[in-house]
Amino acid sequence: MSETTATANASASPTTKRKPVGKDIATKRRLARAKRHTRIRKKVFGTPERPRLVVTRSLRNIRAQVIDDTKGHTLVSASSLEADVQAFEGDKKAKATKVGELIAARAKNAGIEKVVFDRGGNAYHGRVAALADAARDGGLEF
Repeated sequence: MSETTATANASASPTTKRKPVGKDIATKRRLARAKRHTRIRKKVFGTPERPRLVVTRSLRNIRAQVIDDTKGHTLVSASSLEADVQAFEGDKKAKATKVGELIAARAKNAGIEKVVFDRGGNAYHGRVAALADAARDGGLEF
């Protein structure tokens, strides 16, 4: 009897074995995005004359900041969490467009004409591209 239970337990154990921690798809994607962002940040640097426009995208929201890297200060920012964007009807891409328009208007008011675009390791597609196009249409040059 003990031999049959031992073989039954041995055959059951490989099917119920857990994956190693940190090897799931979500973790790989997150780490790959962080690596891309690091590569981009080696080349992209914001100056007082031409600050860096950073786009941070999550599953629900999108944020944009204009940063002077020499001082480490955020000059202007806009987010989809703001009340006027939250009240705006539309999908996430439409809200990203609204955030792009807001960041362009606020940068213009602060006297910023030219920026360096930092996509944050995300693909230049969808919401990131919509924000960038709206900021360009709003008068920012990059």
